[in-house]
Amino acid sequence: MKPAFKDKSDEEVRFIQATKLEHRFVAAGTDIIHPGQEDAELYTLFSGWAFRYKSLADGRRQILNFLLPGDLVGLQASLLSASAHGIEALTDVELCTFPRKRIWDLFVKMPALAYEVAWLGSREESLIDENLTSVGQRNASERIAALLISLYRRADALGLVNDHSFQFPLTQQQLADALGLSLVHTSKTWARLRRAGLFAMSGGRLTLLNPRLTARMASLFDRELEPRPLL
Repeated sequence: MKPAFKDKSDEEVRFIQATKLEHRFVAAGTDIIHPGQEDAELYTLFSGWAFRYKSLADGRRQILNFLLPGDLVGLQASLLSASAHGIEALTDVELCTFPRKRIWDLFVKMPALAYEVAWLGSREESLIDENLTSVGQRNASERIAALLISLYRRADALGLVNDHSFQFPLTQQQLADALGLSLVHTSKTWARLRRAGLFAMSGGRLTLLNPRLTARMASLFDRELEPRPLL
């Protein structure tokens, strides 16, 4: 199987280890970074799932993207004076912490690593672009199919898929918040796709019964995920 992450040189590994502050554990449902936070650190998600979100004054929430192991957490928040969004642990998570005051050292001392951080930021932006396309142009069935196949492919690259099945911790409210749908519309569409044999759920695991059909429904055609940097 093609590895999910690019290899690091010994020098890069030593620099990362010297820069890393600690491992941090955060319980599901807890903010890793809260909106408006002024001292947000930069993290790598070591295990678990999280999501980035923005909320309106009346409590409505838009989930911007989901974060899986190996993803950077808080790049934007650690570079700005105050975070413009929140990041919540979807499951219990373990984080590798990098102090924000050391981020500039990447650009000064390790420009190749700094480029990789910028690459990861661009990758996250592309995931948000895909979700915005879903919200703006896809119907409800296509939105759910697009999210499922995207998460499936990302999980598969991490070795988290067995027999087309992977852990799926999202609630229907979180699906609705990510896809710009009401909870009722999400629930009805989810049930209809499940009855149609698109997927099955059991014990918190989702099984795509026909991944190619799911991809075609979402108009997301096969493209191999290239190995990515890991900080």
